[in-house]
Amino acid sequence: MPLLALTGGIASGKSTIARMLAEGGAVVVDADAIVRDVQAPGSAVLAEIASEFGADVVRADGSLDRPALAARVFGHPERLAALNAIVHPAVREESQRRFRAAHADHADAVVVYDVPLLAEARGSGEWDLVVVAHAPSEQRVQRLISQRGLSEADARARIASQAGDDERLALADVVIDTTGDLDATRRQVDELWERLKRR
Repeated sequence: MPLLALTGGIASGKSTIARMLAEGGAVVVDADAIVRDVQAPGSAVLAEIASEFGADVVRADGSLDRPALAARVFGHPERLAALNAIVHPAVREESQRRFRAAHADHADAVVVYDVPLLAEARGSGEWDLVVVAHAPSEQRVQRLISQRGLSEADARARIASQAGDDERLALADVVIDTTGDLDATRRQVDELWERLKRR
């Protein structure tokens, strides 16, 4: 069972690549979904976040107020590091559980860990292959503005809060260039899939 880490900065096209791999038959484990799960109402992680960042980051219904938390950490490296120190260990533990479950259910499957913060978590040792979705930061700024409605300042702050391109690319076994259209990305994903099937 090959285990791939698929990473890339915000608006790099990583989720599109994950969807294409899933269409090919890969089992995709989504780190963002795990983050939401470990921060669910009543969880130990959410309680620790509230303790660190203030009770008002939890809504009246007990759920995490993500915009309120984001406003406190983005653009503040020390606060972001404190948040990551709370969340990453829980995400790592749950992701390992899901990898084991995927292997138990599909012994020969390709398992793809869709993980935006691989470089930030300093993870690189357990993967058979690290795939990096890459587009220049200026193109990603424009995507965040046009596709997600962020202001230019917010888009730049989000990108600045993540690892730099050089840091991510240093982890890569495969780089998928997403600067072109979807067909160009799909061709690269198809090449990767053929490589995986030969393993």
